Amino acid sequence: MELGVNRRLELLATGLTDNDLRRMVRRNELIAVRPGWYATRDADPQAVVAARNHGALSGPTALDKHGFWVPPGYDSVHIRSGKAALDLGKACCRPSGPPIPVHTILDQAPLALCAAIPCMTGDDWIAVADSFMHSAQLDVELLRAMLPRPTRVIDTLLTECDPCSQSGTETLVRIRLRRLGFEVVVQPRLIGVGFSDLLVGRLLIECDSELHHTSLENYRNDRRRDRRALAMGYSTMRLTYDDVLYGWDDTVADIEKTLADDRHRIAPAWDD
Repeated sequence: MELGVNRRLELLATGLTDNDLRRMVRRNELIAVRPGWYATRDADPQAVVAARNHGALSGPTALDKHGFWVPPGYDSVHIRSGKAALDLGKACCRPSGPPIPVHTILDQAPLALCAAIPCMTGDDWIAVADSFMHSAQLDVELLRAMLPRPTRVIDTLLTECDPCSQSGTETLVRIRLRRLGFEVVVQPRLIGVGFSDLLVGRLLIECDSELHHTSLENYRNDRRRDRRALAMGYSTMRLTYDDVLYGWDDTVADIEKTLADDRHRIAPAWDD
């Protein structure tokens, strides 16, 4: 990802020379952020902050820049610092074990996930891990093999991950309901209806994203799906982003009331 902040060695690998770099600094085309690191005039401000603090963007910040879903509440700049910054006493996001050298301004997703463990809640970490796996078409075992610093905490969280999840809100609803003892099926495909987000007993749960917009065609298709599901004995509950992120207590109370008489019933088979 191009953030406009690079190590000297990265720039030299593109064919530039040290004379070129000095000339570009004199012409104000590059900024010497710190010894061995340069930024363009329009560089990402968070990347510049990371470089000045002897580190790389990591944790939730890096995961967001890679395009994965990150829940709200992680707006501060998360920086994983190398040994130089640790010697300077700078606080940082870091995975377990000895410091890992900083060679690029943006940590790759597996390292960022490890560094995010101290910074995120367990539920939020699972949601981001699901987003990564779904985007990269990985299963849980492949993700674990990619992590540079797996720990017992990470292993525990991975037991609740599911790469089939297609949104962060879907992940949060799934893990919360399973912890309450509900049997939750992810992405069930019902005959005549198609795929849904979650199935609990005879209740289909659809989870909207923060930027969910429904065209007239999608609106009509959703109502058609709901009608067909109802005719088959399923009801549908559509949850908004706010229902999951900010109003969960009320939302789960409504789900529990809806499932009160249906909690342990096994729904008919769905399509494969």
